[in-house]
Amino acid sequence: MSDNPLLLQRATINPYLAAANLIFHRLRWDLDPQSFKSRSRLRALRNAHEGEKAVILCNGPSLNKVDFDSLEGTFCFGLNKINLLFERGAFRPDCIVSVDMVVVEQNAAFYNDTGLPLFITAHGRNLVKPRKNVTFVHPAGIHKFARDVTFSVFEGHTVTFVALQLAFHMGFGEVALVGADHNFAVKGPANSMTIATGRDESHFDPNYFSGGVVQTLPNLAGSEAAYAMARDAYAAHGRRIVNATEGGKLEIFERMPLDRFLDRASGTAAGQE
Repeated sequence: MSDNPLLLQRATINPYLAAANLIFHRLRWDLDPQSFKSRSRLRALRNAHEGEKAVILCNGPSLNKVDFDSLEGTFCFGLNKINLLFERGAFRPDCIVSVDMVVVEQNAAFYNDTGLPLFITAHGRNLVKPRKNVTFVHPAGIHKFARDVTFSVFEGHTVTFVALQLAFHMGFGEVALVGADHNFAVKGPANSMTIATGRDESHFDPNYFSGGVVQTLPNLAGSEAAYAMARDAYAAHGRRIVNATEGGKLEIFERMPLDRFLDRASGTAAGQE
C-alpha cells in the first residue's frame, strides 16, 4: 500500500459523509469533561494580553541564531519539541502549542512532566494527562481563521497557524515569527509519513526527528494559504504579523528584524507607523 495520502483519498466528494464525520467527532469532544474545563480556560484568556507583543518560536534551524536573552519580558509561544532547547540555557517560553499527533506521542513524556502551560490537540487527551496547566484545543477541518478559539481551531497544516489563532484570541496586537525557515531538507508528498534517519537538518536540533522515528512531511502550499489567511485577519482588525526570522523562505509576512520588533522604546502601536 502506498504511503502517499493522495492515493488514499476518496474519488468522490460526499458532503453528507464529511458533515456526519465532523458532527460525530465534535459530539465526542463536547461530551468529554475535559472540553468544559478547556473551554473555561480559553474563555478566561480571551483578550487577556490586549495590545501586547508576542513572539512565536518556530522550530527551523535559524532558531539557533536568536538571542533568547532579548526575549525577556516578551510573551513567547513555544511549539512542539521546543523543550529540546532547554538544556542550552535558562530560557523558557510562556506556553507550548502542539497539535500534530505524531509529535504529541513522541513528546508525551515531557508534556506529562512539565509545569509550563500547554495547548494540546484534543485528539491527544489520552496521551497527555489532564491537569491545570493543560488546555486542549479542538481541531476542525473548516478553512477559517478562528479569532476566538474557545470552540475550535483550524490546524492550517502547521502548528504555527494554531499559535497565531491563540495569539489573536489572547489579544496580542503584534506578533513576530522567528525560526520560520519554511524550508525542509526532507522531501516527499505533503502530509505523508516517513521514517527519520540521520541528523535532522530541518529543525533547530539535530535530534528533533531522527533515530528512526516517524515524522509527517510538511505541506508548504497548504501552510502558505493558511498564513495568508492569518495575515489578512490580523490586518483587518488593526493588528499585524511580522517575520523576524533570519533568512528562510517565508515571504507571506512583512519582514522585520527581531531587535526592531522588540524595541520597547519606540512606542509603535500595532498597525501604526
